[in-house]
Amino acid sequence: MSTPTRELRYLDPAVLARLGTLELKARTVVEGFLSGLHRSPFKGFSVEFAEYRQYIPGDDLSTIDWKIYARSDRYYVKKFEEETNLECRLLVDVSGSMAYRSRGPSKLEYASYLAASLAYLMQRQRDAVGLATFDHRVVSMLPPGVRPGHLTAVLSALDRMEAGDRTAVARPFHQLAESLTKRGLVIVISDLLDEPEHVIEGLKHFRFRGTDVIVFQVLDRDELQFPFESPARFADPETGEEMTATPSLVRRQYLDELQTLLQRYERDLRVSSIDYCLLDTSQPLDHALLAYLRTRSKRH
Repeated sequence: MSTPTRELRYLDPAVLARLGTLELKARTVVEGFLSGLHRSPFKGFSVEFAEYRQYIPGDDLSTIDWKIYARSDRYYVKKFEEETNLECRLLVDVSGSMAYRSRGPSKLEYASYLAASLAYLMQRQRDAVGLATFDHRVVSMLPPGVRPGHLTAVLSALDRMEAGDRTAVARPFHQLAESLTKRGLVIVISDLLDEPEHVIEGLKHFRFRGTDVIVFQVLDRDELQFPFESPARFADPETGEEMTATPSLVRRQYLDELQTLLQRYERDLRVSSIDYCLLDTSQPLDHALLAYLRTRSKRH
């Protein structure tokens, strides 16, 4: 499903970068996204996820929303409070590699837009949202909450994020998984540029704890396409290690190895019932929000 072009403009990271506060960015993304869903051929789609569920035989007929029926030709009932509340934790990678940018926002900035938009959307749905940031350790942690002002605290923490140390997800993932006290949803936003076996084992620990998991792998378009032409010096942002290479000589090997990595994440995470979504920092945020809504819907 695609969101109409007019709404996609408000999901464009280049447009978002020119807006003011992170709260304004999040509100712009979510309201543009929901507006696009309402105008899409799949009428009632966003309502189904956000506030309603499809009618089940035996439901009280008085709870059917006839306005939604008139628009979508499907029966929906208002969700009860216990059906809508969810405890969700956003885990955002702040390792050094997340600072990379070619054009537009860095991977870390894109991650902050996405995390802020998800937090804003969760608040609309009366879900509890928490935030943790990590590199080779847990850098900061804000427990899930729904009280007035909690969203402001989450957005403020996201606004203060800075790219830090090296990537090593094994320790923070296992530590965060052990800290879970109830089932819910964990959303990981990271470039996943670490040993894949460590990443996958850490994510499986969350599933072992009975938690649903969505993984958003955020990569820059240059990382995905390797468009470089002239001989250049490439530097590792986390170790400082440098190497000089002629792109035309290494492009094929680089792209093959990247494809192998992406395919492994997609395959192994799917086998573990973990939702995986690859994101390009030059692309709108609608695919990520749809992935979240679909996963949330499955819980009910």
